[in-house]
Amino acid sequence: MRLLVCLVLLTLALCCYRANAVVCQAVGSEIAGFLLAGKPVFKFQLAKFKAPLEAVAAKMEVKKCVDLMAYEKRVLITKTLGKIAEKCDR
Repeated sequence: MRLLVCLVLLTLALCCYRANAVVCQAVGSEIAGFLLAGKPVFKFQLAKFKAPLEAVAAKMEVKKCVDLMAYEKRVLITKTLGKIAEKCDR
């Protein structure tokens, strides 16, 4: 549950900031991949950001915990974050 709250707050902060209310497509797909994609696919998605290896390893470690959640709940979180992003894009 704490992870969900963190993800929602992070999405709101990134997406609904007044200076730039348009959701970056790359961030949206990265968040969806973080929640829904398999480990190899998500690692490939992260490669386009050219992040340091330590950051990628840390993100993959957190993804292990997310992958323990029921898939249906992860889909629900993704849909909710998508609705938030739609409102931010208006």
